[in-house]
Amino acid sequence: MPRWNPEKRLLEHVHTKFWQPQLREVDEPNLMKEIFPYTDIPYVEFDHRYVPPCPAREIWITDTTFRDGQQARPPYTVQQIVDLYKLMHRLGGRNGVIRQSEFFLYTAKDREAVEECLALGYRYPEITGWIRAKIEDLKLVRDMGLKETGILTSCSDYHIFLKLKKTRRQALEDYLAIVKEALSLGIIPRCHFEDVTRADIFGFVVPLAIELMKLREESGLDVKIRLCDTLGLGVPFPEAALPRSVPKLVRTLIEEAGVPGELLEWHGHNDFYKVVINATVAWLYGCAAVNCTLLGFGERTGNTPLEAMIFEYISLRGTHNGVDTTVITEIADYYREVLGEKIPSNQPFVGSEFNATRAGIHIDGLLKNEEIYNPFDTKKLLKRPIGIIITDKSGTAGIAYWINTHFHLKGDRQIDKRHPGVAKIYKHILKQYEAGRVTSISNEEMIQLVRKYIPELFVSDLDRMKARAEKLLSKLAEELAERPEIRSMDPQKIVPLLREFLEEHPYIQFIYVVNQEGRRITPLITHIEDRGRFEHLLRDEDYSDRPWFVEPFRTGKVYVSDFYTSKVTGALCLTVSAPIRDRYEEVIGVVGMDTRFKDLLKMEEEDEEKDS
Repeated sequence: MPRWNPEKRLLEHVHTKFWQPQLREVDEPNLMKEIFPYTDIPYVEFDHRYVPPCPAREIWITDTTFRDGQQARPPYTVQQIVDLYKLMHRLGGRNGVIRQSEFFLYTAKDREAVEECLALGYRYPEITGWIRAKIEDLKLVRDMGLKETGILTSCSDYHIFLKLKKTRRQALEDYLAIVKEALSLGIIPRCHFEDVTRADIFGFVVPLAIELMKLREESGLDVKIRLCDTLGLGVPFPEAALPRSVPKLVRTLIEEAGVPGELLEWHGHNDFYKVVINATVAWLYGCAAVNCTLLGFGERTGNTPLEAMIFEYISLRGTHNGVDTTVITEIADYYREVLGEKIPSNQPFVGSEFNATRAGIHIDGLLKNEEIYNPFDTKKLLKRPIGIIITDKSGTAGIAYWINTHFHLKGDRQIDKRHPGVAKIYKHILKQYEAGRVTSISNEEMIQLVRKYIPELFVSDLDRMKARAEKLLSKLAEELAERPEIRSMDPQKIVPLLREFLEEHPYIQFIYVVNQEGRRITPLITHIEDRGRFEHLLRDEDYSDRPWFVEPFRTGKVYVSDFYTSKVTGALCLTVSAPIRDRYEEVIGVVGMDTRFKDLLKMEEEDEEKDS
């Protein structure tokens, strides 16, 4: 019986009982070598059957920065995940344009990150899980209190036969079993159809999807499907053939398998430079969700950049719908400044030169009217004023403008055109052009010139490592100073604690407590092998003039010294001291420790590796 489509205002064909796709068992894997020869570039086949666009009623973005995006870079710390999740929440807005974000659940650090983000109480992005197709893994999802999880359900014969060593029926039955278990626990399963662009669509994908929709109907809970273009083989052409045509893939799942568009999600990779257009096409042909990562970080060539799809969303919908595009720049800054990532300078929306011009004729046009060579108001939408590449015509004002823009200097930190370093840079540039130079000064050259003539703008690797050490040591010293044994100022209670603390933190050379007169009330607590080596350093009775004593009393804060070289061990060291307070919060003493910097960093790195 035909079905009336109120949106298209036409009768639609509905399959009868005589048309029912069946799982097609095969004796050997169908690797489709005619289009995936491996020794050559994959071929794009066309069947010349046109599929019209038919977008879902509502579209949105989902995120996999902390799952797929984390597989291609050093693991994020818990704090970094929380920071990025907060930024993502602000970017997507209260209406949930960024609807969900998926997380690993396997390590203690993964679960801590989920707990920290859940504690923020945000409605969007909703936190979901990701597990392998193993029933026992569902316990992780249930224990974390998550309503939805991704489940790896590989679809191509490459994965079913060559990786899982199963038949198609075994794979299908195993997938259905874990989906049934998830539904029985009240968890919404999101089946990740891995490698769908190399799969037998009517021999496996559609039959599996039909069975999943039956389970949805029986359980009353949604069953979602993520179409995973694992190797970036999808193409945006509606006239191309399955399994590579993204339009046909989406419409086939909707029309042949009966999957509602709001339960479909596209997940792409950029192996063939089509990651953004494929995601956009998935939206246009009925997929409600596209799965992305911040800045496109992901396996191999990366995933769909989330910031790109924010712009695609606005351009397709004609509304921001609560999105704050300026947060994109904050996210890029976080990756550069906190995570130390090197973002390609020409990467759209986030690269340091994405809206800068080198051509003199373009600079001239921009100075007359920026709309001539700028596609949108980058200052308003991204807080990124137009960049200008330096030449001999820039003058000191142009150089100062470049420095302030490139290094994001604001207020009192801005460099004036009369800064001595600016004059030296301009003089250096003029000499090059007088010697016959005809090209503009690149950003890389400008950075080197600024590094040479205005070095105070740069933080060295050593400074960055010292900042990490200071943060860690400050927290450690504060926590120690708060212990009841320390606050008692009773040496008999303090000494055992200090010995235990020293054993737990072997990078500490020695540790001690002094009272408010600056007199040591404990021995110098050292490692057994170092006893006697350090005692002569603190024989004085009065330490009240030492910076490590004076500063905690003066400021009430932890003190961390500059680097010094130990006369005994020759190690690069830092001294850290924290105020000890009585029950009235008055400072009554100081706990101090001398630490080996290199050993501290090494231990921190080892701890991070264990966590990951």
